Amino acid sequence: MTAVSAAPNDAAPLPLIPQIFREYDIRGVVGQELDVGTATTVGRTFATLVTAAGGKRVVLGYDGRLSSPSLAQACIAGLRAGGVDVINIGMVPTPMVYFAHATIPSDGAIMITGSHNPPEYNGFKMVLQGKALYGDAVQDLYQLAKSGQFSTGQGGLEERDLAEPYQQRLLESLQDMDSAKAPKVVWDPGNGATGDVVSALVGKLPGQHFLINATVDGTFPAHHPDPTVEENLQQLQQAVAANKADLGIAFDGDGDRIGVIDGQGRILWGDQLLLLYAEDLLQRHPGATIIADVKASQVLFDGVAALGGKPVMWKAGHSLIKAAMKELDSPLAGEMSGHMFFAEDYYGFDDAIYGALLVLRILTKQGRSLADFYDTLPQPPSTPELRFPCEEADKFPIVERLQKRMQEQGADCVTIDGVRVTTADGWWLVRASNTQNILVARCEGRDNDALQRLKTTLSHELAACGLQVGSF
Repeated sequence: MTAVSAAPNDAAPLPLIPQIFREYDIRGVVGQELDVGTATTVGRTFATLVTAAGGKRVVLGYDGRLSSPSLAQACIAGLRAGGVDVINIGMVPTPMVYFAHATIPSDGAIMITGSHNPPEYNGFKMVLQGKALYGDAVQDLYQLAKSGQFSTGQGGLEERDLAEPYQQRLLESLQDMDSAKAPKVVWDPGNGATGDVVSALVGKLPGQHFLINATVDGTFPAHHPDPTVEENLQQLQQAVAANKADLGIAFDGDGDRIGVIDGQGRILWGDQLLLLYAEDLLQRHPGATIIADVKASQVLFDGVAALGGKPVMWKAGHSLIKAAMKELDSPLAGEMSGHMFFAEDYYGFDDAIYGALLVLRILTKQGRSLADFYDTLPQPPSTPELRFPCEEADKFPIVERLQKRMQEQGADCVTIDGVRVTTADGWWLVRASNTQNILVARCEGRDNDALQRLKTTLSHELAACGLQVGSF
C-alpha cells in the first residue's frame, strides 16, 4: 500500500466522522476520514479538557508515517489556540510520549500515530492527567468537538529532545544484567518509529546486535510493522538464522507492541512472553496479580497460578489493561497483541523497547536461552489470532447475538470481552476489534482432533449469527 499525506491546507476540511472516535483512541484513513482540520479540532478539544481540569501543559509526539508531521503541526496549532502550552518532542515511538508525560510536569499527552494499521491510517492516542482516554471519555471528546465550545488562549511552544533521557532510563533496567552472558540479537523496527531509538540504544548494550529495517520510512517497504502476523516476522527469522543469533525482536509501527522469536526461529506469542516476565517477577513479588487479555492461552493463566501469582483475565485493549492494572494494583500485564505493561520499577504503560531489554536481562540472569524457555512451555495445539473481515456496523451486533446464543445453550462462557467458550475440547473465543473492521478469534484444543472440533464449532456458530467464515 502507498502511504498518503494529510489533505492540503487549502483543501476543504473533512467533517467530523463519528466512526474514527474508537474505544481506545481516534483513528482513521487520512484524506478520507481525518485530515489536518480534524487534527486542529482534536487539539482544540483536548485543550478544552485540559484547561477544564485546571491544566496548562501538554506533551505531543508523532510517529514516522508520511502524514504525521502535518497532522502534528495542525494539532499543535489547535492546542495552542485552546490556551495550552505544548512540548513537542518530535518523531518518537509512543512509549516516549508516555515517558515524557510521566517525567516532565505536564497535564496531558497526545501521540499522533496509526499504530499497527496500514500506512494510509493515522490517529491520536491521548492521556489526560496520567490516565489514558478511552471508552466513554473518547465519545465525550467527540461530542465536545461537535459542539465547538472550546477554550481559547495563546499557548506557547517548546521543542524538546528526550532521546537521551529516555535511553538512559531504559538502560537502568539492565543494571543487574550479566554482561558476560549477553546474547546475540537481531532487531527489526520494521521501518517504524522505534528505528532511531533502537539504533542508538544497541550501541550501548553488551553482546552482539544486528539491525534490519531500522530506517524510519512511513511506506513500510520491507513488511507491515505488525509483529502479531507470522509473515511479518519471516525476514527477522531469516536474519536470526543467517547471523546464528540467540533471538530476534520486532516492534510495531509506534513501538508499543513487541514480537519475539527464539534462536530456532520459533515465535513466542504475547501470552508466552508474558509468562517469561511473570516467572521472573513473581520471585520478587509472590502472589502478585498478573493481568492478561481474553485471547491469552489457558497455559498462561495456569502457569501464573502454578508460580504462585494471581492470574486475572481482562478485556483486550491497552487503555483498558492500564486502567485495570491501577485498579487491581498489578505490577505486570500483557496482551496477545504484544502490548506488555510494566509497573514494577517503571511507569505502568506499554513499552516494547523496555520489554525487549527485560527479556535480555531475564535470560542472562537465568543463564539460559530463549529457546530453552520455549522448550519448557506446554504447546497445546491452537490457532494464531484469526481475523475475520466484518463490516463496522455488524461486528458488535454479531458478537451480541453470539453471546446470547451461547448463554441460551448453557455454555461455559466468559463475556467480559466478546465471548470465550470453554468445553471438554478446550476453548474458543470471538470478540469485535476496537481498531479494525474485523472479528478476532482464537481456538485452543487439548489435541489436534479437539482443535478441529473447536474450529468447526466456531465456524458454525458464527454462521448462525450472520458471518460466514468457512474453514480455516
